Amino acid sequence: MRLWITVMLALIAAACSPIALFNTVTPKDGATGPATRAIAYGEGLRQKLDIYPAPAASPRPVIVFIYGGAWNSGRRQDYAWAARALAAQGFVVVVPDYRLAPEHPFPAFVDDAAAATAWAYRNAARFGGDPDRMVLMGHSAGAHIAMMVALDRRLLARGEVPASAVRGVIGLAGAYRFDPKEEGVLRDAFGAYPEPEAVQPVTFVRADAPPALLLHGDADTRVLMRNSHRLGRDLVAAGAHAEVKIYPGVDHAGIALALSRPFRNRAPTLEDVTAFATKVTQ
Repeated sequence: MRLWITVMLALIAAACSPIALFNTVTPKDGATGPATRAIAYGEGLRQKLDIYPAPAASPRPVIVFIYGGAWNSGRRQDYAWAARALAAQGFVVVVPDYRLAPEHPFPAFVDDAAAATAWAYRNAARFGGDPDRMVLMGHSAGAHIAMMVALDRRLLARGEVPASAVRGVIGLAGAYRFDPKEEGVLRDAFGAYPEPEAVQPVTFVRADAPPALLLHGDADTRVLMRNSHRLGRDLVAAGAHAEVKIYPGVDHAGIALALSRPFRNRAPTLEDVTAFATKVTQ
């Protein structure tokens, strides 16, 4: 009975959002220090970010984590479990909000992620981070956004971030090649943009792209694993470095939830992300 009351109170506090509820009740990694929250990286209401320090001595590599939510939902504060998991591995972690479709379709959310990355480059040192050793990371729609920022060189250049500062990019179950006119969330997010190819990461594949780690579950029916296979194949064909890892029996949400303490036995997401990010930032 006591557990049921606790869960109900958490559900009310989380405004009935499943990921907010998960963030409220799940155990989180400790010893990472207090987060600094709601830092403005722009003038908009959703142009804010949280930053989580690493427990290790500074300066530490920086991970900019872009959450998913079909480009139309999500809140940075609901991903403390993921940010603390990464921070506990020795990274300074930045989690930005971004403007959402359909009110703010492409390129608004990509522009915001690029602006948050530029903020991290200029300010991470104040929080123990090394701005010259950054990794972009995202899940689902966030993986699409992170990959766009990493691959479309114009976005980092606009924020005066040297390309050499982004040492790698990690995509969890990302959408990298799709029909932007497809009914539903894709049309809401991308359908009005006049250049369909310009909204897709595969368009910006290049030989000097940052190394990429593409993780996907073979039980993912929401974003099919052919997205990761296609992007990985195109990057390698262009002369860039890309690793594609497929997790058996893991679905779309599960690949990200495996970062959390309760679900780390489901997939080696945290282990693989940590190994890759450590390697590329050495």
